[in-house]
Amino acid sequence: METDMTRGNPLPIILKFTLPLLMGNIFQQLYNMVDTIIVGRFVGPDALAAVGSTGTIMFLVIGFSQGMSTGFTVLTSQRFGAGDENGAKRSVANGILLSFFVVVLMTVLSLFFMETLLRAMNTPENIFEDAYTYISIICMGIAANVFYNLFSSYLRSVGNSRIPLMFLMFSASLNVVLDLVFIINFKMGVAGAAWATNLSQGISAVLCISYIYKKVPVLTPKSHHWRLNETDTKRQLSVGIPMALQFGITASGTIIMQSAVNLFGSTAVAAYTAANKFQGMVLQGMVAMGQTMATYSGQNYGKGDIKRIRHGVRLVLGTGVVYSVLSSVIVCLILPYALRLFFSGNVDIGEMLPWAKTYIYLCAIFYIPLGMIFIFRNTMQGCGYGFLPMLGGVVELAARLVTAALSIRLLSFPLACACDPAAWTSAGLFTAISYIYIMKKVEKNREISSSV
Repeated sequence: METDMTRGNPLPIILKFTLPLLMGNIFQQLYNMVDTIIVGRFVGPDALAAVGSTGTIMFLVIGFSQGMSTGFTVLTSQRFGAGDENGAKRSVANGILLSFFVVVLMTVLSLFFMETLLRAMNTPENIFEDAYTYISIICMGIAANVFYNLFSSYLRSVGNSRIPLMFLMFSASLNVVLDLVFIINFKMGVAGAAWATNLSQGISAVLCISYIYKKVPVLTPKSHHWRLNETDTKRQLSVGIPMALQFGITASGTIIMQSAVNLFGSTAVAAYTAANKFQGMVLQGMVAMGQTMATYSGQNYGKGDIKRIRHGVRLVLGTGVVYSVLSSVIVCLILPYALRLFFSGNVDIGEMLPWAKTYIYLCAIFYIPLGMIFIFRNTMQGCGYGFLPMLGGVVELAARLVTAALSIRLLSFPLACACDPAAWTSAGLFTAISYIYIMKKVEKNREISSSV
């Protein structure tokens, strides 16, 4: 069911759209979280550290691919908001064709450079083989990940956030079953966890494609749409490339941070991994609000209602502050109990807890600027502006680079953990200023076009 976000009271519409996204994002997180829990409990803490040490690389490779393909759907959202059904169909076909090129390129490059990247990240030798096995298999499944995210983004671009959630819930459940079968029954270790993730996401992609072709005619291209259109390609790449680079730049910063954490040994890596996964689950509300604002701003930008975009952003910012404060309290209170999910009974949680607390307590103070990043960045991207959000990623990278360099030089774990807060604070300020500039520019362009 499509949702027109260009009319009605913005906040109820935004929250109604955000809730399925939040649930979907939580299930998306379960793909990796379940991997780490099952690996940690049934294979061992070193295997958990191996899977965790590749998380930043996954964010780089998968995030770059997803950023590119998700950027392709912004044009679809704008045309749906403008009532241009033929243009929406054409943009869908064009985005699919461009995504095939992205998948081939990213799969080949990631597999070719993976060993070198793991070495450069100071991956401990006792977990290197498992880390290489896990991330290589994940990279073989880039196609499944990209096309699931592409088609679910197409559904969200026309206001449908419920159907992707349903498919994701099914696939997340399947992922748990496959994890248990591959790891416990077939003794496949970290390879089993990776194959379970790829298969589950592949099924999500197939389900999304089937639903679109049967139920959503506005997203179903006709035969004459299946060719690369020069105008659409330029517009989609103008958003997709900056979004991909923004993901890639941000991920590069997290890789630098992971390199600093890796210096403190596999115990620190395992504790950091578990804490980071738990935090990621709690913070999915911020991600969902950002995704909602991409669709909301895209549709209203297509209609030309800039005042409504501003109003929606103000409402979501207030909601985001409340969510950030509650999240800070939750992660600090529940961390000791959540940590036990990731390890079997013979692992000394007391040894893990100090490392995990250091990371979580530092991060929890800075959730408000993190929430601002998601809201401002996605709003600008929904309006078709990708360059300044990409520069926000550069700001994050610089902050993480400086903090990580200090951590490595001083051999300070708290400084390594401070990479995230430093990045969030600096990028939050930058994206806020960028948003103000972009909205003034958008309003000025609208005034000029309306006067012609």
